[in-house]
Amino acid sequence: MNRVIIIGNLGRDPEVRVMANQDQTVVTNLAVATTKRGKDKEFTEWHRVSAFGKVAEIMRDYLTKGQKVMIEGELRTRDYMKDNVKTYSTEIICNNFEFLSPKGEASHAPAKQAAPAQSQAPAVTEDFEDDIPF
Repeated sequence: MNRVIIIGNLGRDPEVRVMANQDQTVVTNLAVATTKRGKDKEFTEWHRVSAFGKVAEIMRDYLTKGQKVMIEGELRTRDYMKDNVKTYSTEIICNNFEFLSPKGEASHAPAKQAAPAQSQAPAVTEDFEDDIPF
């Protein structure tokens, strides 16, 4: 079973692209920070999140930097060549999410709460070779 659930804050506004396929599938990429607090330290982990189709469209319309969200999906690792070095990237392919920020908090989007969105991600993702922006 490949399932992951995280709760964290968006590190930037959603990045939206349209795939050059027959259906013109919308793809939304997020950077989500999760924080674990210890006795003396705080550890922040950054996660790459990708969503496709209807889930991506809802994220595009309602999420903004700073909002707290719950992301549910599966881990996917892919490799690519960068400067003649094989590089690996692990991301969460989101199939469900929930808004956790109170209405109006850390948001410039409409104060509308949508029901949890669900979608099946395509089997192949577009190859994004961008660096992690944090």
